[in-house]
Amino acid sequence: MLLEALTLQLGYNATLVAIGAALLGVSSGVTGTFLFLRKRALVSDAISHATLPGVALAFMVVVALGGDGRNLPALLVGSALSAWVGLLCLTWLTRRTRLAEDAAIGAVLSVFFGLGIVLLTMIQTMDTGKQAGLEGFLLGSTAGMLRSDAVIIAVGGALTLMLIVLLRRPMTLVAFDPEYAQARGVDVTRIDLAMMGLVMAVTVIGLKIVGLILIVALLIIPAVTARFWTERAESVAVLAGLFGGLAGYLGAVLSATAPNLPTGPIIVLVSFALFVVSLVLAPGRGVLAALLGYLRFQRRVHIRQGLLALAQEQPIYEALTLRLLRRAGLARADGVATKAGRARAAKALRDEKRWEVLRADHAHEAAAAQYDGLRDIETVLTRDQIAEIDRRIGPPREVVS
Repeated sequence: MLLEALTLQLGYNATLVAIGAALLGVSSGVTGTFLFLRKRALVSDAISHATLPGVALAFMVVVALGGDGRNLPALLVGSALSAWVGLLCLTWLTRRTRLAEDAAIGAVLSVFFGLGIVLLTMIQTMDTGKQAGLEGFLLGSTAGMLRSDAVIIAVGGALTLMLIVLLRRPMTLVAFDPEYAQARGVDVTRIDLAMMGLVMAVTVIGLKIVGLILIVALLIIPAVTARFWTERAESVAVLAGLFGGLAGYLGAVLSATAPNLPTGPIIVLVSFALFVVSLVLAPGRGVLAALLGYLRFQRRVHIRQGLLALAQEQPIYEALTLRLLRRAGLARADGVATKAGRARAAKALRDEKRWEVLRADHAHEAAAAQYDGLRDIETVLTRDQIAEIDRRIGPPREVVS
């Protein structure tokens, strides 16, 4: 069953959902990258909750005009207008009042979501509202997805990606340093509004698949996941799109393998699983890399302290230090230095004396500040500078043990 789902052999509807979810994941991952880099992740939560009144009002208007209230394009237009009003309210509260952005987000989110719930309750009392199925916009509902729905998601996602490609440079500049961007002539306010507009577009597109409550996860988690793997903003955006697309595809596939599995929550859980894998295994910023780096640092400290003890003819009491020296071929089991160990010990002691002289010389204050007990002095000073220090401290002492 799983293999058939992965190869899109579970039927027309399952294929539509998988492709639509993958496209949504790509566009939301790339869009969320700039929101994440701008440190405004919670704004997407306010925008997503602000769509609910628009969905309900659009349903009412279409029904009043004699149409089918579940018409997806009409519902998306209504949600977009409502989200835009919510975004304008959030911007006004942030810029025109003393409210901090998090307080403004809380106010907009709660008010719009509360209004949406009230309108949904009113719709349930209508004759045409009992089977409206609008609750699917809360957590997503793909059971009845049509080809036209998938086309809307695909076209909307493609247009969003095109706009991101056109605006990526000013958005990156504003995300990292808005003051510098303004000095360069970039209209920070307009770029922020454009960024929020793209987030709003992805939110509206994703209502059908993951719902307004969970879309924020698909906007932020792929970007956070990608950040573990690279330091470059453009690479983060590309990887976030890949992670988002993979999460959307795998989530839709997994939900198709068993009855009554909700697609939206499964997509979010798959996205979180990719985040956990990256958190643990990412080579530069992952937990495993940090643990290995700590163990390497600990090994260097033990070896350094062991070499200094050998150089000063002191016994080594720490079993781990002696074991590491033995593995490196620097000492025997009885704690006596080997030939290589004597040379390394003499060098370590000599470097300590060099650092002492350097740290006492105010002329080399910047270089002395780099001392951490492990750094080779050759990485800080030139040969001539080291030779001058050696003339001041005299000939090196030989290690005899």
